[in-house]
Amino acid sequence: MSQTKIIGIALLVLGLGLAFWGYQTSGSIGSQVSQAFTGSATNKVMALYIGGAVSFVVGLVLLMKK
Repeated sequence: MSQTKIIGIALLVLGLGLAFWGYQTSGSIGSQVSQAFTGSATNKVMALYIGGAVSFVVGLVLLMKK
C-alpha cells in the first residue's frame, strides 16, 4: 500500500473523529447555554466540524488518486 493511501485513510479517520468530537461537544452544557443565548454553535464546535470536513475531503481526494 502506498504512503499516499495510508495518509488518505488516516485523514478520513481523523475527519470522522473530529466531526464526532464536535457533535459531542455541541451537546455539552456550556455549548447549549451559549447556543440558547446566541442562536449559533460555539467557535470550538464549528472549528471541529470544519476541520473534520476538510480532513475527510482531503483524505478522499488522496484515496482517489492513482
